[in-house]
Amino acid sequence: MSFAIVFAGHAGLGDIVPGGFGVTVFFFLSGFLITTLLRIEFQEHGEISLRRFYLRRALRILPPFYVALALAVALTLLAILPGALSRDATLAQIFYWANYWTIEHTTAGQALGTGVYWSLAVEEHFYLLFPLVFLLLLRSRLGARRQAIVLWSICALVLVWRSVLAYPLGLAGDRTYMASDTRIDSILFGCALAVYGNPVLDGAGAIPSRIWKYALLPAALALLLFSFAYRDPQFRETLRYSLQGVALYPIFVVAVRWSAWGPFRLLNLPFVRFLGVLSYSLYLVHQVILYGVSANVPVPPILAGAIALALSLLIAFAIHRLVERPAARLRRRLERQSVSQPSPDTAPRLGRRSAGDEARRGTPDHGLTLVELPRGGGLASHEAVPLVAPQERAEAGLRVARRPPDEARGVAQPHR
Repeated sequence: MSFAIVFAGHAGLGDIVPGGFGVTVFFFLSGFLITTLLRIEFQEHGEISLRRFYLRRALRILPPFYVALALAVALTLLAILPGALSRDATLAQIFYWANYWTIEHTTAGQALGTGVYWSLAVEEHFYLLFPLVFLLLLRSRLGARRQAIVLWSICALVLVWRSVLAYPLGLAGDRTYMASDTRIDSILFGCALAVYGNPVLDGAGAIPSRIWKYALLPAALALLLFSFAYRDPQFRETLRYSLQGVALYPIFVVAVRWSAWGPFRLLNLPFVRFLGVLSYSLYLVHQVILYGVSANVPVPPILAGAIALALSLLIAFAIHRLVERPAARLRRRLERQSVSQPSPDTAPRLGRRSAGDEARRGTPDHGLTLVELPRGGGLASHEAVPLVAPQERAEAGLRVARRPPDEARGVAQPHR
């Protein structure tokens, strides 16, 4: 879904489709996914291994990224892509500083189509810092609601900081759109949902399903439409991102908890799930291919977009098969080796919950139960987490399995 929004915006429909919102969805999803995985690891093992976390992130993100960047650089050197390269601009991308480099120097010197890599820098900065923040929250022994309040408070501070930059300092635009310190809240909103009221791990809560579906969801969609329609420049660079983060809450909850309801069932179509598998590689290559087709194939824009989409799918599939899957196998092999050895970089065992404690907390009312997956395979879902790509869910070491309602009282079972 988020890739489709981004691609449409970059393919010439930016006046109709809010492509930047697709990036916001990516951010929210990343925060929700990563925090959910950390919660599962802590609940299963009573600890979080920073070493394994950074290993998973590095082998998941870096190989496809560097392959895509090398492809864009090669196409530029071969004059298939127009433009000139700058060593410093390319180094900024290699070392995930592209967002701040672009704010200071624009995209000059970057291979055409790689300007979107600024968002990857934001995510890498988040991955670097958030596990430490989450460990502090765990060590503080705050309850889930208070942990979420801490994260919401940080989001509020980021909004204040954006407003200071935009209003008194007049630094709206790229500074508030691309910088990690001004966009990290889009990720933290997803983290807060994963911590408190998680539609995969937590119970249904006090809000009935009809309120979620017929009150909160329409209100969220209305809020999103307002954020798209209201064109005031200062609003767009300040409050817009916060309102969109709030609006994504009900959308994610309904889409995950009631994935077979209404339009959300479309997210479980085989082709859509296939796009979810390729979404990261598609994001990396799509704009490079769009520029390459536009520069070398003299056809109408709509046909050029179709050709670019087809080529992007082919290249993304090749990256998935030749780069992502081997990296995933290597990651699993290294994790199996590290699991057998105590790690000095883990959080202390802060009160592992008993099965009885978990059972008293209840489980989601959609009939999902977390069960052990031998060999650490994956958080494989039977229409349970439609917004999360399967290869990302595989990092959890668990699967979400569909259970009849009378069996839905089970709990996450520890690995043995």
